[in-house]
Amino acid sequence: MEQRPHILVDADACPVKDEIYRVAFRLRIAVTLVSNAHLRVPQDPLIKRIVVGQGFDAADDWIAAQANGSTLVVTADILLADRCLKAGAAVIAPNGKPFTANSIGNAIAVRAIMNDLRAGGDRIGGPPPFGKDDRSRFLSSLDAALTAALRKPPGTPLF
Repeated sequence: MEQRPHILVDADACPVKDEIYRVAFRLRIAVTLVSNAHLRVPQDPLIKRIVVGQGFDAADDWIAAQANGSTLVVTADILLADRCLKAGAAVIAPNGKPFTANSIGNAIAVRAIMNDLRAGGDRIGGPPPFGKDDRSRFLSSLDAALTAALRKPPGTPLF
């Protein structure tokens, strides 16, 4: 049986759900949206919604447990991205930038530094506002990653 990619979405604050649906419908790829609260999703057999409990990191824990070499995870959460990469999944942030084995260590270090600065009372800005370029970059990254996975020979890891 042919192995197909599967998209897992850290969905509570994901700004690119419509873009995910568009690519998934075109390529006929299953999507699971994981959230702490009920979300409206398209009525389609490709789209599945999982509502986890309100526990700390409940959605992250569920996603990390499901991540594997045929999974593409969409999240802005750096620590979740690290867990999913270790499970063999591909990970793309909503701004279109991929998390990779080579980039995740730096991302974790920067996150820790920023947390330390905030804890020390420093006023630092957050990330820039999400914009049209981010949405476009995400759509391009998602499409490229999934198209490449679909072209892989049977029996080889997708990501």
